Amino acid sequence: MRKVHYIDSKPIAVNQFEAILNDSKLVLSQEAEERILKSRAYLDEKQAGEEQPMYGINTGFGSLCNVKISKAHLAQLQENLVLSHACGTGDKVKVEIVRLMMFLKIQSLSYGFSGVSLELVQRLVFFFNHHITPIVYEQGSLGASGDLAPLAHMSLPLIGKGTVYYKNDLTESHDVLKLFNLKPLSLKSKEGLALLNGTQFMSAHGVWNLIQSNYLSAYADLIGSISTDAFDCNLSPFDELVHRVRPHSGQLKTAEKIRAYLKGSEIAKREKENVQDPYSFRCIPQVHGATKDALDYVNKTITTEINAVTDNPNIFVDDDKVISGGNFHGQPLAIALDVFAIAMAELGNISERRIYQLVSGLRGLPDFLVDNPGLNSGFMIPQYTAASIVSQNKQWCTPASVDSIVSSNGQEDHVSMGANAATKLLKVVDNIKTILAIELFNASQALYFRKPLKSSKHIEDFLKLYQQKVPIVNNDILMSEEISKTRDFLDSKDAKAYLKL
Repeated sequence: MRKVHYIDSKPIAVNQFEAILNDSKLVLSQEAEERILKSRAYLDEKQAGEEQPMYGINTGFGSLCNVKISKAHLAQLQENLVLSHACGTGDKVKVEIVRLMMFLKIQSLSYGFSGVSLELVQRLVFFFNHHITPIVYEQGSLGASGDLAPLAHMSLPLIGKGTVYYKNDLTESHDVLKLFNLKPLSLKSKEGLALLNGTQFMSAHGVWNLIQSNYLSAYADLIGSISTDAFDCNLSPFDELVHRVRPHSGQLKTAEKIRAYLKGSEIAKREKENVQDPYSFRCIPQVHGATKDALDYVNKTITTEINAVTDNPNIFVDDDKVISGGNFHGQPLAIALDVFAIAMAELGNISERRIYQLVSGLRGLPDFLVDNPGLNSGFMIPQYTAASIVSQNKQWCTPASVDSIVSSNGQEDHVSMGANAATKLLKVVDNIKTILAIELFNASQALYFRKPLKSSKHIEDFLKLYQQKVPIVNNDILMSEEISKTRDFLDSKDAKAYLKL
């Protein structure tokens, strides 16, 4: 039976979304319905009694804001807006991210500051609950006037236009509406603008990437611990005393995790010949910890955004005001998403250095972690692959938020480019999974050469599970398949269970 998630005024946290995406049913609370109805009734009354221009309600958009539109054409104005702004290009956005966009738009509209009809919000809820997912494209948003192009594509099926995913097939939206005996909506005044103005494309990418990155950050600690034992490293750099005197929160948490993962390791306990270890091992708490602290900042920013109203103009019924402002501007998100990409890229950067050390024939490990090196190339080229991906990530970490291109005849003269920050972040995070998969592949192989000594029970059990999917390599095999299987392993519930102690 599907769980019910009520759309109401309670703040929603990023960690709730994984459960919501796993087939929760959305229901508008009575409180939300009343707020929506109250806002729409106020706007209808306002329009009936006044002739003064109200941006986007009875005027054109952008630099056409001074063009007055007659009451007879207000519905056409809104439909034209959706059609003309659906200019997305590039790759299709992941279904899960589009569903997050839909949820976040429903949440924002439910607060009653947007003036939309209850029917409109209910239709979005219907689409979400029946897994009718609009096709949205990655390119087209400047991240300032809202995510106009992506949100226009998200909105097209409401008026019977565009294409959707339904039951894993691409289907014309008007055909899906017929299937459910639904008619396309005739958008009321302000509704098209309320749909298109907002930061839900950027926010949805932020939420999705946080869900993935929370796992990857935890995996970095676990896999880094395996590499630490595989490289026969000292445990002294992880001593709590070291980190108390530089008490960054993420650093303290990481050191604690490493100590816990390696507790009881025979390898860790034995006396070391090496006095110090390379930074990629010794400084895991400092580097991984800095990423954790950055993710905390990103989480705070995104949590504020997803519990906010980001369309324009805003309708304040109790204050009798319709105010045109700038809550659609994506700068808070753009900067956070750029920081996010940099922080995650560093997990890959240091991971690749550990991979390099493991294959270098040092500390009693064979060259390239394989018997008969020379005849076998072993793990030589997976390190190349990791290095290539790390380099690509560095290129994708060029900040988008420092750029701006004037648009709409100068009316929109500063934009955030946060949508570009969002889409390249997605690529960086996906790359981190591959780099960590390569490190696990290498560390598993390296630890094999430490036998009969054992690592901790936690790590030995984790590797036993992993090696059922990706066995030890004795002679050269097709390595890309093993890397792919390792990525799949990291996505499994069984593997994720080992992130908890």
